[in-house]
Parts: sequence; structure tokens; C-alpha cells
Amino acid sequence: MQHGAYQDEADRRDADLAGNRCLGHVVACSGARATVSATAEKGSTELAELWSVGRLISIRVGENRVVALVCAMHTDVPGWKDGEDNIMQIEVELVGEIHPDEQGTFMFSAGISKYPYLGAIVHRMRTSDLKMIYDQGSTNTATIGCLTQDRSLPAHINVPALLSRHFAVVGTTGVGKTTAVALLMHKALQADPSLRVLILDPHNEFAAAFPDHAVVIDTDTLDLPFWLFRLEEFTEVLFRGRPAIPEEVDALRDLIPEAKRAFKGSADTALLRKSTEKSSLTADTPVPYRVADLLALIDERIGRLEGRSEKPHLRSLKVRIQSAINDPRYEFMFSSNTIHDTIAQTISHIFRIPGDGKPVTTFQLSGIPSEVVNSVASILCRMAFEIALWSSGAVRLLVICEEAHRYVPADPTLGFFPTRQAISRIAKEGRKYGVCLGVVTQRPGELDPTILSQCSTVFAMRLANDNDQEIIRSAIPDSSTSTISFLSSIGNGEAIAFGEAVAVPMRMVFERVAKRVLPRANSGLAPTIDSAAAGVDLKAIVQRMRHIDPAEQPQMADLPQPAPAPAQAQAPAPAPAPPMQPDYDEAPASNHLDTAADFPAARPEPEPQRPDPALEPAAPIPQERASESRAGDRDQPAPTFSPKPQLTRRFGGGDEPRREMSSLRSGLLKRPLSSLIDK
Repeated sequence: MQHGAYQDEADRRDADLAGNRCLGHVVACSGARATVSATAEKGSTELAELWSVGRLISIRVGENRVVALVCAMHTDVPGWKDGEDNIMQIEVELVGEIHPDEQGTFMFSAGISKYPYLGAIVHRMRTSDLKMIYDQGSTNTATIGCLTQDRSLPAHINVPALLSRHFAVVGTTGVGKTTAVALLMHKALQADPSLRVLILDPHNEFAAAFPDHAVVIDTDTLDLPFWLFRLEEFTEVLFRGRPAIPEEVDALRDLIPEAKRAFKGSADTALLRKSTEKSSLTADTPVPYRVADLLALIDERIGRLEGRSEKPHLRSLKVRIQSAINDPRYEFMFSSNTIHDTIAQTISHIFRIPGDGKPVTTFQLSGIPSEVVNSVASILCRMAFEIALWSSGAVRLLVICEEAHRYVPADPTLGFFPTRQAISRIAKEGRKYGVCLGVVTQRPGELDPTILSQCSTVFAMRLANDNDQEIIRSAIPDSSTSTISFLSSIGNGEAIAFGEAVAVPMRMVFERVAKRVLPRANSGLAPTIDSAAAGVDLKAIVQRMRHIDPAEQPQMADLPQPAPAPAQAQAPAPAPAPPMQPDYDEAPASNHLDTAADFPAARPEPEPQRPDPALEPAAPIPQERASESRAGDRDQPAPTFSPKPQLTRRFGGGDEPRREMSSLRSGLLKRPLSSLIDK
């Protein structure tokens, strides 16, 4: 039944109008709930349709009208009797009341001054009352959709309350979280044109949602100098997400300030005007320095150290730095060969100050190496807070953190601590300085509860996980906890909004976003479809995988084409002849392979191999000579075996001498024991 058509006079309780008659009577009441008894006459469902779960109803208490939310219903006996009266029991939750003020004007308040009495009459909710409940009574409102109960009534939010205190959008995959966030951002920018928005976009979806208002920063356009990273963030890059080695971190803590003092490239850097003030520079100070200077300091320290026990960690640190510099995936950090103090240009580009008509920055994180995403998120959130802090609130910033459970997980042992610290600082102190946090997640149960508790407005979309529902239930006001029971069954694009930006918790449907500004993935990438072949350009994909410049792309062979079927089966090619045994020479071997020109056309037949005398059985020694030999052995040192002169292979080998020594040893071991014992 369409009740939104009843306006003003039609809202009167005329007995002749269907749907306006009494719905039931209160038969039980507590501090937060009440039970209503109603009768469906002769099995008719016309009255029962007005009791659907999630609808608001009105209870007459004198001049006041108590507003209640239907949360459950059942009949007094099992089953439904057609053609007979059915007694229904409806459980409702008390939300607030509509009462007249001193001037006689009716207004809505969340508190209840007069509770329903037993037998109080229950009516359907008037359209005018429904509008009064959700009316913000302020000009700083924006329409984001319509009410689920009455699609003719708009759903409003208070934009200053939304932005001055943080908000969250939660819901499972595919329910429309990204579209809802894009809609909220468009409404916020319309209400506050001075707002600057930074979106941490891990799926590259928001670039299409702001085609005229956003600057897209990806791996091709990102320029985030390494010297802007703090020590913990820089070590996260060097160690690629693995635990850092304390000795190497201590070395960086000592050497980075030295490298910053050695930098003389900017005369405008106030911290470098007095090189004697060593305490003014630390490893966390955002001052430029050269990696070459840092490596030179490491080499100098290696040369000064005495003893090998202290050198390996410095050598390992040097290798890590060189590896990071040469990694093409980290080009956004080490792209510039000439170091300049570009912190002002970097802040202006990322945070859109002044903005040039594009106040939104979509920071696409999908192309950034996974082991440094936490460091990039940390530096962006930290800089956002510091900009708002040191500008005394002159710059209003909104940081949208998509997939927030990745950066601030509920388990304190997971995640990157500087990232958690930076986001937590915005959540706890950001509203004092004009920086707001927007949290978007599909798993609120895996999000740090402290972050969610700081969000004053929550848009809860469909959630199927019981743990996630419990998290939202703990954050919603106690007077509307039954509203969460709808979370597992609401439709796509539908949400339950509660908090500072709405008057009372409301079940609403987000308005549809124009197709032109609909978020979609990979909108910032150039198409890789080959129109001629109607296929995928694999060379372009490989180029992106390697993160290298097209000019430096190695020449790749053409893609293999299917070979035509052979006319007849061919015999397999004969196996190649084994290579000729190389000659051995006493001259030093060269490192190159000989060509055919180095060999004569014809070689003489090799001589038959002569037996090695060392392998022949020893002849018996005469008695006289044996005694002389024993007498001489007492005066002479023990004989030693001298190997043959070093033989090298003509092709640069060196294994043949070892083979000869091995054969000599095996020959001695195989000689009869009697030949080695004096007879």
C-alpha cells in the first residue's frame, strides 16, 4: 500500500480511509521495548502488511506520539487461519517521541517523556511525522538517497557533522561501498568547495568517479623522494617487509644525519645554514640527502673499523641500499639523479594546494610493490596530519582509507606500526586541526576497534559475518540495536545510517550515481587491446610487469604462431657427435673458446697412452740395497710425492690436474701391501 500519498488532510485518522484505522493496542511495555496486540479480521492480510519488520509506527500517549520500530512479530498460535480472526503479537523498540513545544509546534526528540500505557492505541506512521523525524532542521544538509519505508521521502545527512567527525562505510563485497563513498564525496565537495580529499585507492576504482575533479597518481606519475621517509619507513623499504636487523638500523640512524649535513644543494634549507647544530638534524627530519653520500659514509666506516666482527652488517646494509636503488619498482623513490629540496612541490601536488580546480587526489596503490605499500600509506597519512597541524586548520583535508583493515588490523602484532600510528593519530586528534578520516572496509571485525569507535557516523551496508555484525552492534546506540538485525538481509545500495550526521538511525537507499562517474577498476590504464588482432597486447603487459621504460625494453621475440601441419613425417635428426677430446698444453690457458681457425686441418694420430710407472707393481729390492736404503732413510727426510707440472685445458679448464692427482692416489691405494713392506 502506498501511504506516501496521504498529505496534510489525508494524514487525519479518518475511519473511512483504509490504513488509517487503529492498528492495535499496547499489551506490554518496558523501558526500551513494547508489545502490541493486533487482530487480522477474517484472515485478511491488509492490516498485517502494515506491520512489516523495519517500519516505524506511532503510539498515542496524550498529546505526544511515541515513535517505535517494528523488530519482530508472530501469532499467538502456530499457523495462520484463513477466514478466521488471527491474533498477532508485534515486538517494537521505542525510538523517541513527537511532542509540542511551548509555541505548540510539534517536534521530534530522541528521548521519551511519557511511556505508553497498557491499551494505548497504535497507528501507522504519518508521512508528515516521518518527515519530521528525519528532518535535520539545518541548511547544511545534503540528500544522499531516500528512506526505505517511504521512497517519496529523501534521506538527508548533515555535511559539517559528517566531515568534522570521522565516518565509516562498512559492508561485504559487492554491496556498493565504493559507489556510496563516491556519492558522499561528491555531496561533500558541493557543500564545502575548499575541502581537499586524498583517497588511498588499492583497487584503482576512484579515478573514474571524479573525472573532472581528481588528479590520478600511480606508479608512472608518482614522485615520492626517499628522503621524505622517516627511518622506520625507509627501513621497511630496504628490508621489504621483513624484520629489520638492529645493527643496520642503528648504522642508518647515525649515518643519515651525516649525509643530510653533507648536502649543500639548497640554499633555502634553514636547517642546513648552521652545520654546527648537530642536534637540529635527525634521521626523521625531511631534509634532502644523496644516496651516494650515504654509501660513501658506509664505506668510510667500513675502512675505519678494525676487526671483522663489526664489518659484515655494514656490507649487508650497503648491498640492501644498492639493491633498492637498482630495483625498477622503487623508481618512484630514487628516480631523480639530481637531488633538490622539492618538498613543497610534492605536498602541493599530492594534497592539491592550491588545487587548480581539482581538489581530489586518487592515490592508486595497486602498482606499488606490496612490501612498501605500508610505508607509502604511512607517509601520506602522517603528512596529511602535519599539514593540517602546522597550517592551524587553514587546510581542510579528508583522507579516505579504502580497505582500512589492511593498515590498522585488530591484531596489534600485524600490520606496520608507523602506518597504524599515523592513522590512529588522525582518528584521535585530526578533527581538532581540520583533518577527517573516512574508513571503508568489508571486514569491520578485523579493524582496530579504536579506529571504528572514533567514527561518529557509520553507514552499515549488508554484513553476513556474525563477528562483523557484533562490532557494528557495539557501536550503534542502545535504543536502536535491533536495527542491526536487518544487516544480513538488506539489499545492494541500501544502508543503515546512524551517528552525528543523521538525526536518528535510518534505513535508507543510496541514490543512483550517473554512469559517467561510476567507480570502476583500471580506469586509469591505457587500453591494451590490439584492434587489428582483437587480442591482448602481451608485450605491453610484460613491460608493465618489468616496470621499465619502453626505450629500455629488451627486444622480445615475436609471439609463437601455430606451425602448419607437416606434409609427411620426417626422420629425426641424427644426434650430434660427441665433442673431440681437447688437447692439453703446458702453456697458460686463455679465457676464450678457440674457433675452428685455431685448429689445423688434419691432426696426427695421438700416440698410444704410455703406462704410468707409478701404477706398475714395484720390483723386489735386493737385500743389500734394502739395508742401504734403510740406513739412508734415518739420515734423510721422508720422501714426498711431487705432482706433475700443472696442466691446463686449452679451452680454459683446470680440472685435469685434479684428475691426475686423484688417479695417483687411487693407484697407491691399490698397490699390494707387500710391495710397501721391506722384506
